[in-house]
Order: sequence, then C-alpha cells, then structure tokens
Amino acid sequence: MPRFLIQATYTNEGLRGLLKDGGSGRVEAVRRMAESVGGRLESFDFGFGKPDTYVICELPDNKAAAAVALVIGASGGATTQTAVLLTPAEVDQAAKQNVEYRAPGA
Repeated sequence: MPRFLIQATYTNEGLRGLLKDGGSGRVEAVRRMAESVGGRLESFDFGFGKPDTYVICELPDNKAAAAVALVIGASGGATTQTAVLLTPAEVDQAAKQNVEYRAPGA
C-alpha cells in the first residue's frame, strides 16, 4: 500500500484543540481518519515550529490521500503538505525505466 508523509501546521484554532485534547488525542484522531479511508497510521511525531506534525500513513491510493488533505484543510485546524514516499526498491525500478526526454534548449 502506498505510503504518504503528511506534514501539518496547526492554526490558532488547531493549537487550542491540541491543548484541550493533548498529543495522544490527536494521534488517535489521525489513526481513525486513516482507517476510515482503508489505510493505517504508521507513525505520528510532533516537531518544533513549522510544520508541527510529521505523520506517515499507508493509504490505498492518491484519491484517499487527497480526501484526507481536503478534510484536514476544510476543518480549519491545520494546513497540510503531503508527499508520496517511495521505497528504495521503487527508486531502483524507476532508475531502470527507459524514459525519452529532451532538456530545454538541447
């Protein structure tokens, strides 16, 4: 199942919610969110500053990842940036892929 890194930065409203629910409350909410779209929470870590959280989830596909990002953004509690994570084996396969490309001006 594809893995995604979701970096979130809390809004003032989101920070007030974090103070109320605590870090464990946020982890459980994100776990339920991932499971609701057929995925799994792999890790959830807090950091200092922007971004505030680093979350890795296995999600079924890009559509599920987009749905998660849309719902988080619409909640008003955080803004997100999502990256698709590739395994070393996937990068090996990509490196062996035949690609036809011409650089600009070449």
